[in-house]
Amino acid sequence: MWARVGVKFMRQNLGQKLNLGSRFYSAAARPKLPQSSRKGRLLTGATIGLLIGGGAYASTVDEATFCGWLFSATKVVNPFFALLDPEVAHRLAVAAASRGWVPREKRPDPSILGLEVWGRRFSNPIGLSAGFDKNAEAVDGLLGIGFGFVEVGSVTPVPQDGNPKPRIFRLKSEGAIINRCGFNSEGIVAVAKRLGAQHGKRKLDETSNTSSSSSDEVKQGGKAGPGILGVNLGKNKTSEDPDADYVQGVHTLSQYADYLVINVSSPNTPGLRQLQGRKQLKDLVKKVQAARDEMQWGEEGPPPLLVKIAPDLSKQDLEDIAAVALALRLDGLIISNTTISRPDSVSKDPLASESGGLSGKPLFNLSTDILKETYILTKGRVPLIGCGGISSGVDAYKKIRAGASLVQLYTAFAYGGPALIPQIKAELAECLEKDGFKSIYEAVGADCR
Repeated sequence: MWARVGVKFMRQNLGQKLNLGSRFYSAAARPKLPQSSRKGRLLTGATIGLLIGGGAYASTVDEATFCGWLFSATKVVNPFFALLDPEVAHRLAVAAASRGWVPREKRPDPSILGLEVWGRRFSNPIGLSAGFDKNAEAVDGLLGIGFGFVEVGSVTPVPQDGNPKPRIFRLKSEGAIINRCGFNSEGIVAVAKRLGAQHGKRKLDETSNTSSSSSDEVKQGGKAGPGILGVNLGKNKTSEDPDADYVQGVHTLSQYADYLVINVSSPNTPGLRQLQGRKQLKDLVKKVQAARDEMQWGEEGPPPLLVKIAPDLSKQDLEDIAAVALALRLDGLIISNTTISRPDSVSKDPLASESGGLSGKPLFNLSTDILKETYILTKGRVPLIGCGGISSGVDAYKKIRAGASLVQLYTAFAYGGPALIPQIKAELAECLEKDGFKSIYEAVGADCR
């Protein structure tokens, strides 16, 4: 019923006001989303009817009001995702974002949230972590929601299916997820084709945004641009030479990335976390840096190189990683990936016994403690991205005060949907202003000083 209503509404209203052709209607009437259940089809129709169909009223209200209404409308649709199998819901969400069936943020970000890291301008510090858009299918749609940056991957050199299903489990009462996907990836060739097709458009959009922005907007980051793209690299499960896998990823994908990430911290690929050891990590980073630097780059230079680490590390492990980061002048660290531990808050959940990495709210304290310790060990000289358990602007603020220049989320976005992003940005801006900070820079590491 929702599908029929949504399509009928578009035909009667959108066609005349937005001049959309019959070919678009045909695509909307027969969306190419997973048809695994009747719930999935109803969800697709509801998404179209609420998110796109509402566009008929765009000409009768101001843009900011309409944009706010559109994001609020997702709160009606999002609970339906919880009725679906987690992996089916994930595929539907990626497919919807790839087709533009999600709201697009038209309102400028609060200027206090703008910052520059690695010579890249971020209109806000809120990013989507790797694991959501593994194969770079929905970069434009996800950036359009209002993220300051989006990280795709992890991408492996050779396509692989990952671990057997089911492999994603919701712990709803704790706001958590356990996954053991195991780097399911279409491989670097498929991802390179997608990123190559998107690359020219993003650069054109970036040039257009810069030329049309005032000098104050460019400096403060208040006007949202095309966003920053990170590419997260992984290794194949059966690889005999992990270092070569990362080097291959650099050679193939770095030209499309605003920054690169070496993922050595997923708990779902055997032997991967061993690469976090001091010698192993040092050797790996050297090889990847050499592979990146031997390529030809323009005026902007090569993309920054980061390493993503686990939260389940000892003090000695952290000291070793910090030493490597400083010695090799690593561009940044992401802290952290999922945890193999089961905090008390989830230990009684029947699904807690499932193997895999735990993400979401129960990870927040552990990952934030590791973040703060790493900031101190690196003396604030290495930009950090705080990841793990963020579900509000207050959480993002705590990560920033603990030493993060940027933050990422995933699990909270899976539960809360697009409406969560403007909410987090507004709350973060309020936290900064309440404590008298005039910019993100002033708040970074405030709790460590």
